[in-house]
Amino acid sequence: MDYFKKLLELLKIERAEDRLQYQKQTENASVAERRASGLAWYPVAIRGSEISRGDYLTVELERTTHQDVSHQFRTGMPAVFFTNHDPQKDRVEGTINHQNGNRLKITLKTDELPEWSRDGKLGVELLFDDNSYDEMQNALKAATEQIEKGNALMQVLAGSKEANAKVLPFVFTNALLNDSQNAAVNKILTANELAVVHGPPGTGKTTTLVQAIKALVRQNNERVLVVAPSNTSVDLLSEKLHQEGLNVLRIGNPARVSEDLFALTLDAKMANHDLLKETKRLKKQAQEYKTMAHKYKRSFGRAEGEQRKALFNEAHKIMKEVGNTEQYIIDDVVAKAQVITATLVGANHYTVGKLTYQTVVIDEAGQALEPACWIPILKAQKVVLAGDHCQLSPTIKSEEAARGGLAKTLLEKCVENQPEAVVLLNEQYRMNTEIMGYSSQVFYHNKLKAHASVAQNRLFSGDLPLLFVDTAGCGFEEKLEGTSSTNPEEAALLFKHLTQFLVEFKPQLNPENLPTVAVISPYKQQIGLLKEQLAHAPQLKDWTDKITVNTIDSFQGQERDVVYISLVRSNDKGEIGFLSDIRRMNVAMTRARKKLVVVGDSATLAQHPFYADFIDYAQQIGGYLSAWELVE
Repeated sequence: MDYFKKLLELLKIERAEDRLQYQKQTENASVAERRASGLAWYPVAIRGSEISRGDYLTVELERTTHQDVSHQFRTGMPAVFFTNHDPQKDRVEGTINHQNGNRLKITLKTDELPEWSRDGKLGVELLFDDNSYDEMQNALKAATEQIEKGNALMQVLAGSKEANAKVLPFVFTNALLNDSQNAAVNKILTANELAVVHGPPGTGKTTTLVQAIKALVRQNNERVLVVAPSNTSVDLLSEKLHQEGLNVLRIGNPARVSEDLFALTLDAKMANHDLLKETKRLKKQAQEYKTMAHKYKRSFGRAEGEQRKALFNEAHKIMKEVGNTEQYIIDDVVAKAQVITATLVGANHYTVGKLTYQTVVIDEAGQALEPACWIPILKAQKVVLAGDHCQLSPTIKSEEAARGGLAKTLLEKCVENQPEAVVLLNEQYRMNTEIMGYSSQVFYHNKLKAHASVAQNRLFSGDLPLLFVDTAGCGFEEKLEGTSSTNPEEAALLFKHLTQFLVEFKPQLNPENLPTVAVISPYKQQIGLLKEQLAHAPQLKDWTDKITVNTIDSFQGQERDVVYISLVRSNDKGEIGFLSDIRRMNVAMTRARKKLVVVGDSATLAQHPFYADFIDYAQQIGGYLSAWELVE
């Protein structure tokens, strides 16, 4: 079908661009440069090793320096273990099967540690992830076959058939949920093929999904697959579902350090299984046979050769028995799970890859690359898409692929093509009404309302919940730093306003519970300047652990009491670059609970209707301030 043919072509373009960028990052880069870009841990120390499935060796590694450097290591990614002596020759490929903090486990394509691992500095580096692209490509091809066979779900999702719903005698109601949340759960329970939960910021999407999944398990006695594009989203849902008393199996390892979450993983559940002691005993026995076999040197006679071979054969025989027992344990753990949670690609993990489900729930579908969504969809009779296509979309490496349509998510397509399947969660529990107002007007057709518990929330009586600080005419010109923009004067002004505000009004605040503050900007280089400002603001020393400075993208899904946004752009051409991606600004403007302060140059920004209307909105509610009033 043309639908999938086009997606396959776009995925091919994206894969080529991703590979090219990876090669540019690694080809001539030193190990220190690769470490700085998050692709390598170096040096690392071996903290343990054990024989695992298929007679492969799993090694636990810990990075011993540069522990604060952010990295891209994730469960399931291909990597290579190497030594600095000869990194091209002394290397073994493998797969990351666990990553937590500064430790990871890598399953190597070998059954013993190489000689070179005992000498010199060791490292581990990510390889280009062909596996994820292969999984997506295979899923699209399989979906093509299914749609040709007349699969109703595939036809609905591809937009060639309308979604249907059952007419049920009962109506689901849960006192914990509001009307729109109950309507969403009803839609999920009654849909034949598709339900879409559109959850704007702060509307309780996670709460709604958890109650819907609980109802599917309890009322229909079905096992549900719950997936999301990021480990963080999967971990959050896993934790909430576990707290509701459901038997959750988390495939892949949680990114966050949490005992509760670890208890949900396959490793932890296998460790508590009655049969595990037997596998440990057998593994130990196999290792002893291998150790004995290695004692025979290369210059042995025929009798010794036979003995060495017999020992290796015995070890392999035992490991085969271990494999069979472990498979039985895995099957038993999986059979008892009511909910299986994983990332999109993780849904094809060897332990659960062949399972099918009545319902598959895809959370954060607004950030999910469509080809990746088809991996879990192929296992479903019904799909629930949840997310917000009015917030950030997935990162696409290729501009050509993005323009061709890869940037448009399946969630967005279904909202357009299957309006009857969509329920909008319309009551939000985060923002003051005035902070919410502009976002509701532009993105949600004025349908959002603030719950009574937050509608009039302010830091203190009389405080303005929303403020636009206009730097027009101040001569705060933007500067280009590499590919990113900065505005040093704007950064200084922002912190001047923040400092004055916090110091002046601290007496009116509760000293036991000071508000949390986020200072955000779309530009990475500006974040560096803002962090410098914070470091050199002695009057804010009491607030150090309350103030976070980071990019807008890193704040999706988070919230703070007070949010300051530095928009940076200020030029006489009216150029605003990627500020024109107004979905990013929707994320930025909806992080604040009680106070939102936006700093920018109206002369530049107002060339775009979104910002022109926002400035008008700020003026209408009395939230406009000229920076001249702050500049001495």
